[in-house]
Amino acid sequence: MSALVSLLTTAGGLVLLVIGAELLIRGASSLAKRLAIAEIVIGLTVVAFGTSTPEMVVNVFASAEGRNEIVFGNIIGSNIFNILLILGISGLIYPVAVQRNTVWKEIPFSLLATLTLFFLVNDRWDATGTADVLSRADGMVLLLLFTIFVVYTFGLATVEASDEFDVRVYSWGISAALIVGGLLLLVAGGRLCVEGAVALARQLNLSEKFIGATVVAAGTSLPELATSAIAAYRKHSDIAVGNVVGSNIFNILAILGVSAVIRPAPYPASFNADLYVLTAATLLLLLVMFTGKRHKLDRWEASLMLAGYAGYVGYLLYLR
Repeated sequence: MSALVSLLTTAGGLVLLVIGAELLIRGASSLAKRLAIAEIVIGLTVVAFGTSTPEMVVNVFASAEGRNEIVFGNIIGSNIFNILLILGISGLIYPVAVQRNTVWKEIPFSLLATLTLFFLVNDRWDATGTADVLSRADGMVLLLLFTIFVVYTFGLATVEASDEFDVRVYSWGISAALIVGGLLLLVAGGRLCVEGAVALARQLNLSEKFIGATVVAAGTSLPELATSAIAAYRKHSDIAVGNVVGSNIFNILAILGVSAVIRPAPYPASFNADLYVLTAATLLLLLVMFTGKRHKLDRWEASLMLAGYAGYVGYLLYLR
């Protein structure tokens, strides 16, 4: 496709993402109120998993075709994008308050998922390993951890629902329709954005790793960006943060788990540097919960995250 068509495709996808995110937030917030459960549960499940659908679609096809740099670049790059850019933008829009449970449990679980992936793929560090690969057995380990996370998350349903927000409550049918319609628009928009952005990147002769870790990763994370930004604007902090943390856990444990079960993926050791960045970003997110206003992402901390993402992209441009 021509550069103009690629640009229009990307722009059209962005429009669908914004509309889809708004519908999803309205439906998810209404559902949380109707079920009398905490918004963080909805943010960590329906919203987080739904907005990660583009990553799942991309990775399933990439895994089946043996495109390992896309498989790992998409997920690792998306998680870095989620923490540093999405939470950075969300925190600039409105300081994001984070629940104690998220600080002490969900964020550390996200860090555990990252470290688990790091040790599973670096087989040559083990004397018995001959090559770095995410095997089917490794995929099963990731899926087991994901099952534990899902069970834990639904245990949060016993938490009393918050009355902090003025949420419009719709009927069951309308709430479900808003969620389903929002997710469909998010998936369609994410796919259009990726197709357009990848076409533009290839016209600029960028490497496949660079495309996977930036263009594809950012493109598939646009649903999370739209959802968290709108949630922050509407002052739904639990959904803004839960969406990012839940998506990062889902991306590593569920998507890479499924990808490895479909086809074991040889791991390019060059991605270790990106995993170091992801680990540092997750630790930074945990650290800022105890600086400034406790359990809140302030604007200056959000600016620090955005600067970190700019530095990461600069590093990738240098290596390309």
